[in-house]
Amino acid sequence: MPITMPEGGTKISIKNNKLQVPDNPILGYVQGDGIGPDIMKACLRIWDAAVKKAYNGKRKIYWAELFMGESAAKKYNGEIFPEETRQALQDLIVSIKGPLTTPVGKGFRSLNVTLRQELDLYACVRPVRYYSGVPSPLLHPENVDVVIFRENTEDVYAGIEYESGTPEMRKVEKFLKEEMGAKFFDDCGIGIKPISPFGSKRLVRKAIQYAIDNHRNSVTLVHKGNIMKYTEGAFRNWGYELAREEFADETITEKQLYSEYNGKQPEGKIVIKDRIADIMFQLMLLRPTEFDVIATTNLNGDYLSDAIAAEVGGMGIAPGANMAEHIAVFEATHGTAPKYANLDKVNPGSLLFSGVNMLEYIGWKEAADLITTKYPEVIKQKIVTYDFARQMENATEVSTSSFADALIRQIG
Repeated sequence: MPITMPEGGTKISIKNNKLQVPDNPILGYVQGDGIGPDIMKACLRIWDAAVKKAYNGKRKIYWAELFMGESAAKKYNGEIFPEETRQALQDLIVSIKGPLTTPVGKGFRSLNVTLRQELDLYACVRPVRYYSGVPSPLLHPENVDVVIFRENTEDVYAGIEYESGTPEMRKVEKFLKEEMGAKFFDDCGIGIKPISPFGSKRLVRKAIQYAIDNHRNSVTLVHKGNIMKYTEGAFRNWGYELAREEFADETITEKQLYSEYNGKQPEGKIVIKDRIADIMFQLMLLRPTEFDVIATTNLNGDYLSDAIAAEVGGMGIAPGANMAEHIAVFEATHGTAPKYANLDKVNPGSLLFSGVNMLEYIGWKEAADLITTKYPEVIKQKIVTYDFARQMENATEVSTSSFADALIRQIG
């Protein structure tokens, strides 16, 4: 089989509901399609350099290459998500991947969606913060510092839809119109968005626990419950319910903050609040300091995480992860950009910072911090890839691999 586990490494395990990370963990990586190999090669070098420097060579990651997408198809007779890869992602617990090809409007459904559903990676976690020197459209991008928890398995990602004119669509149309009294135009394509108490609560639970563990001030439930009361509105209600039932000692509502505490947040309490999705876009531009951890449904989270990433420099440096209770697959959040494939040209930032989050996840904060503190120093020297160079005066435009060289020099 194409996957081989590196000699000298030890797999991460779980004990008492916690990750047990050895000093020589085996972590999985998928290069990805398009620009994936270019950015992955650069990032592997940077992560290794940071780990070596932070721990004086006493810790080392042993990388196991896994295959999905185009690279898998070549090795597994056309299979784009082989069972061997699925099993390895589960066994290794922590992995990282480059971008994977998704056709629009035809062909196979998104590999990313399949991955999330197969491994029940129900939380898409997207931290968004500003790194000094990065070009941004905001006057004060440094005010943006949020972590978005987006539900990953329900809503539009459940993929329940019926094409206009098909027998299945006619059946659903007939049922909705004749038996349920629904009114809508003929010949509609029909999509169904299931949102459950189970799916909503486990997502909000993870968001609140993150806020507690990382000393964050608030968790905001983002929804469109003013219009869709029994799905989006229910997500909001179940979120509050979960906070009351499971985190009563650690949380208060925004209403309590003002009625019981005169607007002054008590020590050790996290404020649970909610905002309508469309208003949230405005608030993240006008008053971003009011928000900290965001928990939201799938489609809202998709739009919101990309829009907030634009505030701090764009998708090119936005990290992300898909998580279950313990299994986590970190990922570049942008696409494969095939026109730049193998040109050693693009910004590796999204994948790089996803790896930083991965280092934090396994408890190797010192290595993670080395990258986050040294990265702005390279940007301030205006040593940047083409996307930043065109937004800066007197920048030195460098390739993906040369940017990695510059950052590794700074780490060293």
